[in-house]
Amino acid sequence: MDVTSDAEMRPAFLITIDTEGDNAWARPRKASTRNAAYLPRFQALCERYGLAPTYLTTWEMAHAPAFQELGRDILARRTGEIGMHPHAWDMPPVRPLGIDDADRHPYLIEFPDEIARIKAATLTATLEETFGVKMVSHRAGRWALDTRYATILMDLGYRVDCSVTPHLHWPATGEPGCSVDYRAAPEDPYFVHRDDIARPGDCPLLEVPVTIRLLPRNGALWRFTPLATSHPPTLFRRAFRAFWLRPDGRNGRILTTLLDRVLAADAPCAEFMLHSSELMPDCSPRFPTAKSIHALYADMERLFEHARDRSDGLTLAQFAQRYSAGRSTKPRRERAG
Repeated sequence: MDVTSDAEMRPAFLITIDTEGDNAWARPRKASTRNAAYLPRFQALCERYGLAPTYLTTWEMAHAPAFQELGRDILARRTGEIGMHPHAWDMPPVRPLGIDDADRHPYLIEFPDEIARIKAATLTATLEETFGVKMVSHRAGRWALDTRYATILMDLGYRVDCSVTPHLHWPATGEPGCSVDYRAAPEDPYFVHRDDIARPGDCPLLEVPVTIRLLPRNGALWRFTPLATSHPPTLFRRAFRAFWLRPDGRNGRILTTLLDRVLAADAPCAEFMLHSSELMPDCSPRFPTAKSIHALYADMERLFEHARDRSDGLTLAQFAQRYSAGRSTKPRRERAG
């Protein structure tokens, strides 16, 4: 895909898929990878609308033959990207932190420096050997990124991360002080700060936050309420909630409205996310049946068709290349506060 061919660039539409084992919400003792067989259908949907997903891949999926076949095919045809997504609790080197890491799912940032670095380097090397390309895109397992982790990524040659979830706080899983607070993070892409991952700085790692916006809980008020560019006053916070550009089985109509609002606010991109296991029936809490998967695809078709007419479908690496070269279509709007 040529990301520089248009005389005037449109905003980018990014699809990020946490490509991981089956139903991690159920805390399986050993991850299975049956959902890999359901990804070709999703890839075909993306290609139908000229979109190129980025598959952020865990250890177990990197070893799944069905996903290896799909990944090599999309790379050969340049219709997608493979990136890294470490689940620290069940990838080598296995160094348990507690009594039951399989149930607790600790963050990578909870592990000692040496172990965290080896884990990230091991999965990076595995993905690069398996797919024959340099890994440059990343999302942290369970969204947990800090400055130490970002340094490891930069040392390994990563150029773009998409772990930040604006407006949200992720509590510690066990280790004191290991909660992750993105409530003040920018909504639009930024180069990270060496002392604070949720603040713009001059490091070479580009952060592309998932598209999440604070909007009124009452959807009927959307047409009258400006898109939030900072946190609302505490007194009114209960009237707002964080809306993700992520289907959940109930928000199909909201997704297209949210995309319109984001692009109307001069955002350089919108970032959709989903888990690979959510594309398989009875492999996630939100989509338990074939009927729910059918409804999910109907929602995604509606959104992807909407996105095609308003944006350019890029992978994370393609967007990072465009953004780093200063070729974003519109100036980045900073959040206040």
